Amino acid sequence: MPRFPGVDYMQFDSLLSEQELMVRQTARQFVDERVVPIIRDAFNTATFPKQLIPEMAALGFFGANLEGYGCAGMNNVEYGLIMQEIERGDSGLRSFVSVQGALVMYPIHSFGSEEQKQQLLPKLQSGEAIGCFGLTEPGFGSNPSGMRTTAEKRGDEWVLNGEKTWITSGSLADVAIVWARTSEGIRGFLVERGTRGYSTSDIHGKLSMRASVTSSLHFADCVIPQENQLPCAKGLRAALSCLSQARFGIGWGVLGAAMDCYETARSYTLARKQFDDRPLASHQLVQEKLAWMITEITKAQFLALQVARLKDSGKEEAAHISMLKRNNVAIALECARLSRDLLGANGIMDEYPIMRHMCNLETVKTYEGTDHIHTLVIGERVTGIPAYR
Repeated sequence: MPRFPGVDYMQFDSLLSEQELMVRQTARQFVDERVVPIIRDAFNTATFPKQLIPEMAALGFFGANLEGYGCAGMNNVEYGLIMQEIERGDSGLRSFVSVQGALVMYPIHSFGSEEQKQQLLPKLQSGEAIGCFGLTEPGFGSNPSGMRTTAEKRGDEWVLNGEKTWITSGSLADVAIVWARTSEGIRGFLVERGTRGYSTSDIHGKLSMRASVTSSLHFADCVIPQENQLPCAKGLRAALSCLSQARFGIGWGVLGAAMDCYETARSYTLARKQFDDRPLASHQLVQEKLAWMITEITKAQFLALQVARLKDSGKEEAAHISMLKRNNVAIALECARLSRDLLGANGIMDEYPIMRHMCNLETVKTYEGTDHIHTLVIGERVTGIPAYR
């Protein structure tokens, strides 16, 4: 099976350190050798490749940019490059890694007690335990402040009631980070598998993210001990800070899908001949599409790198990450559509990754903040006016 050659039109790699390049190469080799050979069947059968969990853990992919507790302590460029390569394999697999690190390990690392950190983070990093993040509800997606899930304090316990949906890894998870409304505002809780009153159900019939487990979480007088409250997870701002971590990974990840579609189309149009035995790539309309793709991918690479450098220096804003997520998902989706067009009828065949990426990216455009919501975040950043209120 051919190795992915990478996409670097404007010496992007010259801006990366040796360590960053080594991390990317490790992730790239893992995807080429372990993900690409199996992901088509996983997507077609709607099966998550659980056998890859211990391998990804051993490579330090879970919570890669967190410090301590067994985590790799990578910088945010290294973390982004890992997300890029994994999503080159499949968005569903990258979602699993994003949730494990950014939406489960990060809130425990940032808002948990020392006891919670010591107990859970090493297990999550090693893949011994799997986590999920419960914020979205059936009636509230882009407006999480409207949540109806409640947590009522009764003595030394909390009683949760409500439902969360569109939860990646929900039925796989040993522990769920659940956000609920209390008498003191929105708070975060740890809910463990097997807790009385807690159940999950998987969402079936997806035409996107088929190699990913997506679930609903149900709480019916679900009783958890006081020590399962995340002590510093107070208010919706805490939950949204977790989403910023995940959106950052998405902004890098979709570059991998875009690159895979572009390289597939470039190679195909060079090899396939039409009209007087000339390669498709020799025609003007074909080159126009390839030129658009490589230009937008290059711009997206530099945007991702700058946000990562800002994040490493503590200067990034949520609005910066909104621009990263919004722009890079949009160009990745368009790269998939243009690549499908260049492959003609073959573009819809599962022999090629393009249609799978396209279907997955339709979901990525929606989750972790829709394109419209991120547009309004950017609009508020440049005008000072919150148009969504």
